[in-house]
Amino acid sequence: MTDTSIIVNAQRIIGQVNRRLFGSFVEHLGRSVYDGIYEPMHPTADEDGFRTDVIELVRELGVSAIRYPGGNFVSGFKWEDSVGPREQRPARLNLAWHSTESNEVGLHEFSRWLEKIDSELMLAINLGTRGVAEALELLEYTNIDSGTHLADQRAVNGRPQSFNVRMWCLGNEMDGPWQLGHRSADDYGKLASQTAKALRQLDPDLELVICGSSSAQMPTFGEWERVVLTHAFEDVDFISCHAYYEEKNNDLKSFLASAVNMDHFIDSVISTIDNVRATLGGTKTINISFDEWNVWYLQRFNAVDKITGAQNWPHAPRILEDVYTVADAVVVGSLLISLLKHADRVTSASLAQLVNVIAPIMTEPGGAAWRQTIYFPFALTSRLAIGTALDVDVRSPTYETMDYGSVPQVDAVATHDTASGKVSIFLVNRSSTESRDVAIDVSTFGAVSILETHTLNADDPYLANTLAQPEKVKPQRNNSVSIGVGIVTVTLPPISWTAISLGTTA
Repeated sequence: MTDTSIIVNAQRIIGQVNRRLFGSFVEHLGRSVYDGIYEPMHPTADEDGFRTDVIELVRELGVSAIRYPGGNFVSGFKWEDSVGPREQRPARLNLAWHSTESNEVGLHEFSRWLEKIDSELMLAINLGTRGVAEALELLEYTNIDSGTHLADQRAVNGRPQSFNVRMWCLGNEMDGPWQLGHRSADDYGKLASQTAKALRQLDPDLELVICGSSSAQMPTFGEWERVVLTHAFEDVDFISCHAYYEEKNNDLKSFLASAVNMDHFIDSVISTIDNVRATLGGTKTINISFDEWNVWYLQRFNAVDKITGAQNWPHAPRILEDVYTVADAVVVGSLLISLLKHADRVTSASLAQLVNVIAPIMTEPGGAAWRQTIYFPFALTSRLAIGTALDVDVRSPTYETMDYGSVPQVDAVATHDTASGKVSIFLVNRSSTESRDVAIDVSTFGAVSILETHTLNADDPYLANTLAQPEKVKPQRNNSVSIGVGIVTVTLPPISWTAISLGTTA
């Protein structure tokens, strides 16, 4: 007997799954760049100093676009420091993360790395300590083919053709008092509008992201979005969302339900966007770039990792190197379900971050690279979630949480690719004690066949992959999946994430 039912209907289309939904984030922070993607003395380093073992893992992860170079770092960044001959580049203080930035890796080097992983650049602009003029200069250097001082300087620096960057972030977390150049919503909205208008005079077809709130817990959340969009609604294409989750006070039940919060966050921002549009009498649709999301043990960082001291500015320090568990991976899988459930309006997203810093990939200097637990739901969802996202009807038992009240034990979403006929179903069981037997109605697709199944779980939800045991946790085939007449059944173990790929004839 099944105790949970799901109906997957081919006609209940949410929206197209944009490949940018599977983006990531590389910031000049800790060992993300140096000893992460770039380590010239590593045995696997290529001619540009990039670790090829990391390149292989990133390609397998399936990231589509990378937000760069920050993050908090960008609000104090001078882009000119990161171009030109390496030996002439100045070392600078990274005030955001209390470290030293050597500028060995800059725009040219990072763009070459993106070509190696076949990914797109999402470039962030410093609107903290800089403004419209510097943004225009960066755009000219980056996107103008030739014939101007900055375009020709780029060619001298080794790049004759333009970088042709399409997606630009207008600053980072400008609502946060920790941010260099922190401004009120009114002041930032005006600056963002001015910058966007100027950039479009140079390149009208840019895709521009305005800063939303740095989290839904900010006291200005909601009002911040309303004010900045009132200033810049016609100037931008996206507003950003940022959200991080962690288990607090040993409350595993609430942590496993983190996606409930993400759903509410997204719905609230969409409501604000559409309210501003109605108030202004506009017609355009502004979508969400969820360009920072992950599990991040921020309490641990605040207690242990913060670097202090006026004369203490280390290069590439080991900070924010969270070790992820099975429970963390299940939460990441459920957050991906939330993003897919909003595929009509969340059309870009960046897992923060990519290597070493709150990351799916870890490295040891001179040594190995390995997959953290959160790597697996992202890699599998990126590969299997193609075509359109489908709104599924889930009927599941509930359980009680301290933070979110009563929540469903099972959550799910599906995708359907008409070209290949493939249907993918992604499921999470949040219960920490009970398996769930699920009946999935797929009758609208006709006859189906099982192509592949994957379940990530463990008897101990706190198991993790480490340098000493890099393959302790990995997804396993779910042998409980079976097909009846129009029905797929599956057993979901406690605290588990599952992906099922089906072939269809319809």
